[in-house]
Amino acid sequence: MSSTSSTSGTAVRRRAFHPGSLAMVIGGLCVMIGSVLPWISTPLGHIPGHASYLGWATLAVAPLAFAGAVLPFRRVAIGHCLVVAVPGAVAVVWSIVQMVQVSSSTDSWGKMWPGMGLVMVAGGAVIMLRTAWRLRRASDA
Repeated sequence: MSSTSSTSGTAVRRRAFHPGSLAMVIGGLCVMIGSVLPWISTPLGHIPGHASYLGWATLAVAPLAFAGAVLPFRRVAIGHCLVVAVPGAVAVVWSIVQMVQVSSSTDSWGKMWPGMGLVMVAGGAVIMLRTAWRLRRASDA
């Protein structure tokens, strides 16, 4: 008599996490928290990241890092890393260019400095780019 409950092959169990999951969560947290912290420090006060569209844009894409961290597909995770890292890096470079431009036009060098939020967004973008690179290299091997 044959058994009707047996399977023809072994069940393949897919893990929900991949090697870059922890780094994606840390990078996403850095971008998310950095988006609301001060981006520019001046003697008159601090300008938070959410005071401009750049802070709102980085705050909007940061949750995608958490979504990519729990998906078991490496290509999708690489895409999520890049979708979070590229706007973050562009926002940081644009803000620094604007600070240099304002400092040069008003001859107030050394009065405006990048705030902690801008540094955290830059760090989060670097973490996400590095994670995308590591996941890409791991999938080639």
